[in-house]
Amino acid sequence: MAKKLLAGLMVTAMVGCAFSGSVMAEEAELLPGGGSNIIYCITPSTSNVYFKTVQDIATAKGEELGYEVKCFSHDDDAATQLEMLEAAIADGAAAIICDNAGADATVEAVQKAYDAGIPTFLVDREINESGIAVAQLVADNAQGAAAIAEAWVEAMNYEGQYAELLGLETDTNCQVRSDNFHSVIDEYPDLEMVAQQSANWDQTEAYEKTESILQANPEITGIICGNDTMACGAVQACLDAGRDDIKIIGVDGSDDAAAYIKSGNMVGTALQQIALITEMAVEQADAYLNGTAPESEKQLIPCVAITADNVDNLSGFVYTEE
Repeated sequence: MAKKLLAGLMVTAMVGCAFSGSVMAEEAELLPGGGSNIIYCITPSTSNVYFKTVQDIATAKGEELGYEVKCFSHDDDAATQLEMLEAAIADGAAAIICDNAGADATVEAVQKAYDAGIPTFLVDREINESGIAVAQLVADNAQGAAAIAEAWVEAMNYEGQYAELLGLETDTNCQVRSDNFHSVIDEYPDLEMVAQQSANWDQTEAYEKTESILQANPEITGIICGNDTMACGAVQACLDAGRDDIKIIGVDGSDDAAAYIKSGNMVGTALQQIALITEMAVEQADAYLNGTAPESEKQLIPCVAITADNVDNLSGFVYTEE
């Protein structure tokens, strides 16, 4: 029987049982919520299937638990995000699930929700402040980036020129992933980075940046990408240029990346278990509204390195083992 790689083994090892040793309402003052039965789910643009998954899972789990779920996209614009959290406050939201628009820029919005008594549960991206969000549930980007970098250096045969596509530089994940790619890659002196550019998590921008990089650096044999959306843009640019020899990795675990891994056009990706992370956030919101707070605000969920060896076990950001 297939079983999800879920909280039972992996998450417990990293963050402990989400409610083990939990703080009960009588031991700590919990935020009451806005009085309605509405959960707001606010994410970047759902044109990226990763963020659509957040909204879909939040809606399904929230409705299963008896809530009305309202979903909105801030498109990585902090001002739009602030307006959305203010709308949640005005609507008397019970809780907010948010994949945020910037580690610093989001603090004001979450603080407003906190001051209004509405608990916020952050998924995927951290903020640079503790104590105002009830929980920050994020993939272990350091572990995931290092794990897939190990597969990539082996595919590169530990040598060659390569380029890097960075994500949105206001997003903490951007630097964490890059740093941990390099924690592995920089151990091999025959691997030389000849270009590093930001493509802001965007597929079209990644395609265009890759075109330029290939023209300027025709000797490259590898590209490391901060997410799968950029990796897919890089793959398409390479294929259009007749370069099916370039070894490419990403992070996220999207179905598009899985298809490229199966076809041999990507080495691999680091799966962020975003379906699990979102489900956990909604469950923790429900528990919180019923008097039980999570033990830890910051919770790391392990990534899974996906290569040709195990890609058949990946679908819809969920990894299963037979």
